Amino acid sequence: MMGHSPIVLGVLAVQFCNWRSVCCCLALSLMLAGCGGSSSMVQDAVPSITTQPSNQSVVVGQTATFSVAATGTTPLSYQWQKGTTPIAGATSASYTTPATISADNGAQFQVVVSNSVGSTTSSAATLTVSAAAAAADVLTYHNDIARTGQNLNETVLTTSNVTSAKFGKLGFYSVDGLVDAQPLYASNVAVPGNGTHNLLLAATEHGSVYAFDADSGTTIWHTSMLKAGETTSDNRGCDQVTPEIGVTSTPVIDRTRGANGVVYAVAMSKDGSGNYHQRLHALDLALGTELFSGPAEIQAKYPGTGDNSDGTNVIFDPGQYKERAALLLMNGILYTSWASHCDIRPYTGWIIAYNPATLAQTSVLNVTPNGNEGAIWMAGAGLAADNSGNIYFLDANGDFDTNLNSSGFPSNGDYGNAFMKISTSGGLAVADYFEMYNQASENGSDVDLGSGGAMVLPDLNDGAGHTMHLAVGAGKDSNLYVVNRESMGKFNPNNNNAIYQDLALPSAVFAMPAYFNNSVYFGSVGSSIRAFTITNAKLSASATAHTANSFGYPGATPSISANGSSNGIVWAIENSSPAVLHAYDAATLNELYNSNQASGSRDHFGNGNKYMTPTIVNGKVFVGTPNGVAVFGLLP
Repeated sequence: MMGHSPIVLGVLAVQFCNWRSVCCCLALSLMLAGCGGSSSMVQDAVPSITTQPSNQSVVVGQTATFSVAATGTTPLSYQWQKGTTPIAGATSASYTTPATISADNGAQFQVVVSNSVGSTTSSAATLTVSAAAAAADVLTYHNDIARTGQNLNETVLTTSNVTSAKFGKLGFYSVDGLVDAQPLYASNVAVPGNGTHNLLLAATEHGSVYAFDADSGTTIWHTSMLKAGETTSDNRGCDQVTPEIGVTSTPVIDRTRGANGVVYAVAMSKDGSGNYHQRLHALDLALGTELFSGPAEIQAKYPGTGDNSDGTNVIFDPGQYKERAALLLMNGILYTSWASHCDIRPYTGWIIAYNPATLAQTSVLNVTPNGNEGAIWMAGAGLAADNSGNIYFLDANGDFDTNLNSSGFPSNGDYGNAFMKISTSGGLAVADYFEMYNQASENGSDVDLGSGGAMVLPDLNDGAGHTMHLAVGAGKDSNLYVVNRESMGKFNPNNNNAIYQDLALPSAVFAMPAYFNNSVYFGSVGSSIRAFTITNAKLSASATAHTANSFGYPGATPSISANGSSNGIVWAIENSSPAVLHAYDAATLNELYNSNQASGSRDHFGNGNKYMTPTIVNGKVFVGTPNGVAVFGLLP
């Protein structure tokens, strides 16, 4: 049996006695030679956990499920614990909690896996329980002031029912012009004399704001932003917003102000004498009527000798600007920011703040006051903000002053093409910034950072006990910049080493990123949407998932719907003819649905439009188009 190892099966004791009655015992080993190679006795093994329970995040009232995978001598038994206390009846490989309450936030769950040999305890997983929203609303651009784009209170749409067999176009709400702004949604609005409605708000380049019943499409009110004898603005010799300019930026809604809540919007117009106007409007949410003696005329000046200066101050000329970036409402102050018409000078970079109760101007900042250009447009994204009241944005190409003071800030206050942090505690002021080392080349060739939007990430742990405060953004140079909000990096003419992370994207960005469940999603021009996973407060060096299809100009701005951390769906619009609404599983970016799948053009909704951002709320998806709002949901 050469080449084979025997398997010991047992030992037999045999007693022998001779003729003198002397006895002895002989121990015989019973062996079986292996027939197919070497063999050995099977060893019993204690449980070994191969997949640990993972942290879960839910909204109050939802359940959470923890699971474990283990190997070892069977049968395995399981006992889940909350903290170190066994949970009665929780004796399988997964455990689903009862409906959660706020007191469950921070609770830790682990499981003891046992067999006949021994037991092993898993690592602990943490349960995060967030407060449930009183109502599902989308009151500002990309859902929140951090501009994450995530609605975590979507309980109707799931990764199982968003398919062409169950989901599709339900209707189309027509309006009088191009819808460049993201549609907004206010639930359960009591309209005096007209019942209670879920309101869909749509603003148009014809200078109108509409409030529809979001479910039936009935027009509740329609208000024109034009004064008597006025028209919308012409395109000012620029094809970026054409043929007319009215309401370009996404408005913002304050449900706590006024008798019924307030919609704030900025509109551009032209009077009979050829003068251009930019005005801030405050509209009653339920009625559409002007409030607070509005509208307020936008006027401003700031110390400086840059473009359109009177020698002492740069002057805001309403004809030279449009409000492309979305409005920001934060801590009781309303913030506007201003883009140019193409790169037609003179213009500089303005942020102008207002009291939302009176429409009185409260603060002004110019980020290129002694230079030129440096506008704020960000493909329609909004100024982003953190919980400390700081504002973040990506500035467009413009003058950057390389003469730095002792604190590392430009001596003349010119920040063209920078990733900006603005403090608001004592009025608007530059608090920090990052400028790429090759800014002169980028500014000189229109490769501006400001073509994309900035997003504030939630607090992240770096794995060493430090909480990191980060923000991300990308523009035309195809770099994904991750900044530490506490120390952004400022300017080094030799390299970008001071920045927190500098990653590569496949192409330029003319869009806004999104965040969900420790992943950041970017949609570059001519490329797929790509997910970058966050581990220990660092984005993965390359994409961990991507869509199978690509998006032509201007790329895609994703929006997210989810029920807590489950049923995450990434939504995006392809700017084509016809336009296409796409839905992807947020974990894998495998496609669940697109509006070209159903036969007979069932779900087509017309041609595309630049910078389209879908709104997902209460089981419906709303998409602004060149002549209305398309509505999608579960088919009847």
